[in-house]
Amino acid sequence: MAVRLWRYGLLLLGLALLGTGAVVLAQEVKPTRYIGILVWFIGALIIHDGIIAPTVFLITVVMRKRLSKVPTVVVAIIQGALVVAGIITLIVVPEVLKKWIGTLSSSILPQNYALHLGLFYAALVLLTALAVAFYRVIFTRRQKLLSSADQA
Repeated sequence: MAVRLWRYGLLLLGLALLGTGAVVLAQEVKPTRYIGILVWFIGALIIHDGIIAPTVFLITVVMRKRLSKVPTVVVAIIQGALVVAGIITLIVVPEVLKKWIGTLSSSILPQNYALHLGLFYAALVLLTALAVAFYRVIFTRRQKLLSSADQA
């Protein structure tokens, strides 16, 4: 019963936020910009459902098949890192491409975005590995405490 109430509550909250967004869109955005917004949403949907979600799913399946007994928490940590990497890639790759094509002024895209993206990936891999290692240490310590409590 409580789950059903939460479900309906979240559904109503989502509809309220959707309605608020529609009102703000109608009040703040010129109708001539609607096509651009629609194209952006379609592109985001294609990239999310066509690239990011299947990639995360495929990597999860491969991890489950190849590395049996991978804890669910470790899979979730890696999935989170993959989603973050996908989103950051979506944000940064247009800048990388535009800088490669060239701009009218060197002050428009002054950074080395490809280098920064590579550094971000390295930091993300490091943080993901640290999160997995931290979980493994905590999990092993907890297992030892539980097994010693069972023997006492």
